[in-house]
Amino acid sequence: MLGRWKKTVRNDVKVLTSTVRYRLLVLMLLPVLVTLASLVFITIYWNVTYTSTQLFMKVRSDLAVAQGIVASHSDEQERSLVQLQHGLDFNRLMQVLPFNPRPMERHLENSRARMELQFLRLVSLEDALADAALRPLIPERNEVGRSSLQVLSRAQMLQISSALAREASMALEPTPMAQPPGQGFEQRGMVIRSLVEVRSKEGHRIGFLDGGTLLNHNQELVDSIRELTYAEGTLPPRTRGTVTLFLDNVRISTNVPSADGIGRAVGTLVSEQVRLKVLEQGELWVDRAFVFNDWYISAYAPLTDIEGNRIGMVYTGFTEAPFVHNYLMNIFELGTILLLVLLGSGLAVFYGASGLLRPIDRIQSVVQEVQRGRDRRIGDLGLDPSNELAQLSRQFDRMLDQLQERNRQIQLANDQLEQKVEQRTAILKKRTQELKRNITLLEETRQQMVTNEKLVALGEMTAGIAHEINNPTAVILGNIELIKWEASEHEIDIDEEIELIFQQVERIKAIIQSLLQYARPGDLNMPLERVMVNPVVEEMLVLVRHSLRKQSVEVQLDLQTDQAVEVNRQQLLQVLINLVVNAAHALDGQGQVRVRTGDWIEQGELKGAWIAVEDDGVGIPHELQSRIFDPFFTTRKQGTGLGLSLSYGIIRRFGGVMELESEPGKGSVFTVKLPQQSPILDDEPAQPITIQ
Repeated sequence: MLGRWKKTVRNDVKVLTSTVRYRLLVLMLLPVLVTLASLVFITIYWNVTYTSTQLFMKVRSDLAVAQGIVASHSDEQERSLVQLQHGLDFNRLMQVLPFNPRPMERHLENSRARMELQFLRLVSLEDALADAALRPLIPERNEVGRSSLQVLSRAQMLQISSALAREASMALEPTPMAQPPGQGFEQRGMVIRSLVEVRSKEGHRIGFLDGGTLLNHNQELVDSIRELTYAEGTLPPRTRGTVTLFLDNVRISTNVPSADGIGRAVGTLVSEQVRLKVLEQGELWVDRAFVFNDWYISAYAPLTDIEGNRIGMVYTGFTEAPFVHNYLMNIFELGTILLLVLLGSGLAVFYGASGLLRPIDRIQSVVQEVQRGRDRRIGDLGLDPSNELAQLSRQFDRMLDQLQERNRQIQLANDQLEQKVEQRTAILKKRTQELKRNITLLEETRQQMVTNEKLVALGEMTAGIAHEINNPTAVILGNIELIKWEASEHEIDIDEEIELIFQQVERIKAIIQSLLQYARPGDLNMPLERVMVNPVVEEMLVLVRHSLRKQSVEVQLDLQTDQAVEVNRQQLLQVLINLVVNAAHALDGQGQVRVRTGDWIEQGELKGAWIAVEDDGVGIPHELQSRIFDPFFTTRKQGTGLGLSLSYGIIRRFGGVMELESEPGKGSVFTVKLPQQSPILDDEPAQPITIQ
């Protein structure tokens, strides 16, 4: 993805710098663009930095106000108890307390309700010294009272008041970005507790007034702090200011709304990041923080008891989203202004530079027309003759005139050269054709001479073989007949051996006949006639069917031609029988030979018919395929090597072609192509070669 963006930017830059007009516009607009962009980014940076600093300063001051209100509430509570201790009613009831404690209890209950305390009681000096929670609050000799935050367990609150314990209890809820709660309920309570001494008439300390305010579920205190710190007009619209008191990391009193937006998030937990810094390390937190379900600009400070132990936190903060929205709106407004100024600057620069760009456009359009092959000139640009562009256009027009004249001369010379090339090419083609005809004639003559020499040599050899072998063969046959007769007279069973001798002698005679037939080409010059191809193929099948049935070979015909060709019917039968028998031998057992016919068409011209004999036998190795039509060459142990050579000669006499396609292990296809009219009929018949 990054590589594609780089390539796109590189192409855009290339386009912007590839032409003069774009380069001028870029150079003119670049200072304006850089200046405006710098101003925008500097403004955004100053705005964000200054506003962030101001927000953190405000939330820190709000935290100080909240801490002051909590401290003043503690002092006010202590002063109220001192005033109660100095009151006439209290001193009067102290006189009758040993005799009747009920009036004192009623007076303390009425004072508790009036002072909005959760508990108020009179504690003896002995009880105060015995209570571990009260001992740290006992005033010194020079003090009237002491006040502090304190965490009371459920058992300690039950000793004071069962209602106090019930009011302090709250359910804990799992909170995002906070540790899971270790228990389902918070049973402890955080109180602002004051202890004021009570003295006798003689001035002796005889007990203490013990009063306190429970902070669990104390919505009046956090709401009063919010009213002071986040009064109307101190925050932007849709911004929500909140205050929270924590017992350890649990919100025991807050005006942060719950998930449904109706209740308050009492019983939820502070984020783990804040807990570690404020409760564990005892430091202030002034930063953005995740508060229950949203991000707030927040300030947290630890709350400590009279012994300095961190027992909770106080929090002030306001939602971050409205300020982020204002940041984005400022960026959008600045960006819009930048685009408008840039567009106006671009238009002004473009119209101001139009006097320079129009001649450039004129020159560019003429150059493009000339590249397309059109005859165009720049002409008068309407500029002062001393202008650089006017001088450039005149020079360019003169260069185009010179170029046109040179092109005309080159075209004239090129036309003359093409005529000479065409003449020389025609002469060369004619001589090449003559040379090809001479080479073809020479090759055919050489082949004919080689064939004639072979035939002469074979004729002489065949004559000798016929003379030397025929007579001994006749003697052998006569003696074999005599031996057979005498053996039958003496009842000697040698019929099988005699029959074997007869077979071998007959094979010798067959070889002699093949040699004589190959050596007497005059026998091949039998008269030609026009015959239909398909009937000859069907007749061939009748002649070889009995022989092939013994080998379990089936011949399948696919006859698709209706052409007549000029051939000798008997010789064509001999060729087809030879090809089919050879295909059956190649199968070496049960199989199928396919014989197909079709029209012989070359370059869209009907020339005759073709016959294909196809088998799925062993095939012929590639290195032997060039010798398959040579005389006496065979791959069969019992073959003479003359069948394909005789067949090839017969087809050549007809003016046809015999082709071979073979793949070892897959089979072979012999294709015979026969013309409609044999070219040999147009020539004088060749003189046959006879064997003496």
